[in-house]
Amino acid sequence: MNNRVHQGHFARKRFGQNFLNDPYIIDSIVSAIHPQPGEAVVEIGPGLGALTEPVGERLERMTVIELDRDLAARLQTHPFLGPKLTIFQQDAMTFDFAAYAREQGQALRVFGNLPYNISTPLMFHLFSYTDAIRDMHFMLQKEVVNRLVAGPGSKAYGRLSVMAQYYCQIIPVLEVPPASFTPAPKVDSAVVRLVPYASLPYPVEDIRTLSRITTEAFGKRRKTLRNSLGHLFTTEVLEEMNIDPILRAENISVAQYCQLANWLTAHPQPQEN
Repeated sequence: MNNRVHQGHFARKRFGQNFLNDPYIIDSIVSAIHPQPGEAVVEIGPGLGALTEPVGERLERMTVIELDRDLAARLQTHPFLGPKLTIFQQDAMTFDFAAYAREQGQALRVFGNLPYNISTPLMFHLFSYTDAIRDMHFMLQKEVVNRLVAGPGSKAYGRLSVMAQYYCQIIPVLEVPPASFTPAPKVDSAVVRLVPYASLPYPVEDIRTLSRITTEAFGKRRKTLRNSLGHLFTTEVLEEMNIDPILRAENISVAQYCQLANWLTAHPQPQEN
């Protein structure tokens, strides 16, 4: 099958569209989400409705965010889904999930089959709304799921791992082969559940500081901390925190990054010219 998908919609490369069409996988994902009537359920990028239909069957109403104008219009006129749907034809990166949760009077349950080109920035966008989100279920490239769940000492462990694990408990749900999509992508996919913590295990005073430290450390991940973060922390300060200055970014735990961030917030650096 080429890029043509059922009912005459062409998958658009610029939106990274690959449409899910495997009934067993669809059923497994819907069971994992386990939507219940009365919940505020939001789907990002419903596409041709492969997940929207079975999720919508279990709900009186649901919300979708779809950038592609043609797909949004198709859902609007869908025979049984149409009347249940609130459709936002916009980029999910511009959506205010906190305002929408307030409007709904409850925390949101968010799910979607996320295109690779937006998955990481979109997750960072969603992390800033974790107070307004009950849980998230995403289909992602398997490599991204590996990064989300990776622990210190592994090659996959990076800034995304630290920031995701700061905000959420992360549970891999199932793996999805390329044959489950049309057109078939060249990579394996996986579904992951992210559950924002009710109280953060390692709270930081200023999230921007944690973001800055992880960006700088992993931006020079082959260097030791003494080199990559030497402009922020002296060797003595690192040793006082029981962090070995000759370790690399990938050897430092989420708790230790949070410790570094809180120290830096308490000891602001002189402004550079």
